[in-house]
Amino acid sequence: MKTIKGLLAASAVAAAMSIAAGAQAATITGLYNTGVDNSGAAVAGNGADLHWTLNGGAAYTGGTNGSFPLGPWVADSADSRWLTPTSNAADSFDPSANGYYTYATTFSLTAGQAAGAAFTGRYAVDNQAADILLNGHSLGSGGWFTYWSNFSAGSSDFVAGTNTLQFVVENWAQNGGNPSGLDVQFLSSIEGAELDVSGGTGAVPEPATWALMMGGVGMVGATLRRQARTRAATA
Repeated sequence: MKTIKGLLAASAVAAAMSIAAGAQAATITGLYNTGVDNSGAAVAGNGADLHWTLNGGAAYTGGTNGSFPLGPWVADSADSRWLTPTSNAADSFDPSANGYYTYATTFSLTAGQAAGAAFTGRYAVDNQAADILLNGHSLGSGGWFTYWSNFSAGSSDFVAGTNTLQFVVENWAQNGGNPSGLDVQFLSSIEGAELDVSGGTGAVPEPATWALMMGGVGMVGATLRRQARTRAATA
């Protein structure tokens, strides 16, 4: 016959197992490739990007496959599109000037999510990335527009709250003008897990809940010790 103490102990163990099962990671919400909609699919036409900015203003999906500069730029795809300073990257009468162009995107993480966050990605750029920054931490530089270059971030690069990813793109104009652009794809991403007694990721258990569970686990230990002493005395 099960005792009340036994039921409490079983309950505590089940709750602890539920917490362990709930410590699962998820992809980073709010982290988008360039030139995609809220579902992650490449947008059609040329317009302002929904998730990335350029120098604090609009960045545009301004290219068309088969028309300069796509190629020599890598082609737009179903996964991402090039961002440019204007809505027509091929417009020879509106070339990009020499200088630096900062493309940026933001996303939010809780403290628990930031603690175990990471991502890997790739980018193509015209002319090159002078720096890639996540919350001021440099993730690398370089790259070119005819091929993909890899980049990544680990948990030490993320913060609780708003995270800002920036590509500082250097452009050097030739013969009075030269297009500038950026194409970014995230290949994988992960958030740190937050514990939830319901078995999913979410809120951390309240102190009272922790106390109840720990008390139950302690009760299991005490019961086992008493049983061991009883068996030793009757042996």
